[in-house]
Amino acid sequence: MFLVAAAPVGATEPVKILILGDSLTAGYGLIKGETLPAQLENALQADAFDVRVVNGGVSGDTTAGGRARLAWSLADGAAALIVALGANDGLRGLPPQETEANLDAIIRGAKTAGVPVLLVGMHAPPNLGSEYGADFDAVFLRLAARHGVAFYPFLLDGVAARPKLNQDDGIHPNAEGVAVVVGKILPFVRELIEQARH
Repeated sequence: MFLVAAAPVGATEPVKILILGDSLTAGYGLIKGETLPAQLENALQADAFDVRVVNGGVSGDTTAGGRARLAWSLADGAAALIVALGANDGLRGLPPQETEANLDAIIRGAKTAGVPVLLVGMHAPPNLGSEYGADFDAVFLRLAARHGVAFYPFLLDGVAARPKLNQDDGIHPNAEGVAVVVGKILPFVRELIEQARH
């Protein structure tokens, strides 16, 4: 339960954006300046946005973990929230209904706190079968429609399954891959910032 709603961010105040995520956010295998939050902050500042992007990534985290830590993550005064969770749910083959329930609770919690949300989609690994994949992938679009929040369909668009953009594990982007992610998601984050300012 949230006791304090987020106040609208004035045009002259930095916008604090929290990315609630897993190792893809935390920056597994990368140095600090190469992580998704760091590169996103740099790109936004280069576009003259006065922002601070907070790394709320925990390696190995599931949507259940993100749900459990949402309240204290937002307590630091985030004005906008990017939800980038679900990869580990898919890797573990967790029921899509559980993923949906957890993400639903995260979005509801943010909205209760007056914090606009950008929901980032994820795809299930292909080895889990087409039926699971379709059920899992549909969760994100359904939640975005239900809550009327901004939606970026796939975090690793343009990066997944491209060896030169990933680390040796084939799962986590390298610094170049993160730069591709940032370039693609940037327009959606700009819109999120505008929501936070109103």
